[in-house]
Amino acid sequence: MKINWQGVFPAITTKFDQNDNLDLDAFKKNLDVQIEAGIHGVILGGTLGEASTLTEEEKDQLIKCTLEVTDGKVPVVINIAEQSTKGAVAAAKRAESNGAHGLMLLPPMRYKADDRETVEYFKAVAAATPLPIMIYNNPVDYKIEVTLEMFEELADIPNIEAIKESTREVTNVTRLKTKFGDRFAVLCGVDTLAIETMVNGADGWVGGLVCAFPAETVAIYELMKSGRIEEAVAINRWFMPLLELDLHPKLVQNIKLAEVAAGIGTEYVRAPRLPLIGKEREEVLAIIDAGIRSRPTLPDYKALAN
Repeated sequence: MKINWQGVFPAITTKFDQNDNLDLDAFKKNLDVQIEAGIHGVILGGTLGEASTLTEEEKDQLIKCTLEVTDGKVPVVINIAEQSTKGAVAAAKRAESNGAHGLMLLPPMRYKADDRETVEYFKAVAAATPLPIMIYNNPVDYKIEVTLEMFEELADIPNIEAIKESTREVTNVTRLKTKFGDRFAVLCGVDTLAIETMVNGADGWVGGLVCAFPAETVAIYELMKSGRIEEAVAINRWFMPLLELDLHPKLVQNIKLAEVAAGIGTEYVRAPRLPLIGKEREEVLAIIDAGIRSRPTLPDYKALAN
């Protein structure tokens, strides 16, 4: 499947049961709601997916399950976050053999590679698979920035097609579009900056709170792309306290609580993560409950989709 790197791509959470096993029924329920809301792709195995805690067999199960549920309606993209080039190449090949449609690729984990090492890492993975690749640029969390000069070195590699822009610098979208035109699709990777990056030309949105509120997320995207900015801004103002739950070390616990409140998830996380307790839990639940109570009535945003 050719990937059109446009629209809303949820970084989907992994559902567990009380015995720390995959809860595929809950996982499927959430995916069904995502697809019904009009998402444009699914990303598995990111931070929200707790991928670093999953076995390879569990990852295989999740890919198979996602492909069954999506049934060709939207592309399924697998995140790769490995410590070595060898490991990343193996992960890319495994994703391809499992039927994934594309990859989201982070720089090397743990070791802070320099620019040359990072570019060579990306090139090696791209050479190992024909799958289309989105480079995840998040120097805030992962301490390596993929600069314009580095993207220039990657621009002649045809299957590196997109960038998940998470530098927190909104004008970086303008810089990328000015330098490269449409060579790379650019997707916002920071929930609180989605509208601003779309104004600047971003092609899509890799979301976190979309896991709990897919309709609202897709509505904002479709309204923005249709030029109905005031309507999108109004929904975004309602959404902002919820979106800020993504910008937190415990974003997984936060978003899973929001999924429970929305009726499309479970709260269970895999240790060393633990469910929120005490005042911290109460504060997050207060934000979620306020959002649920004031949830906006959405326009017929699906009619706006191309």
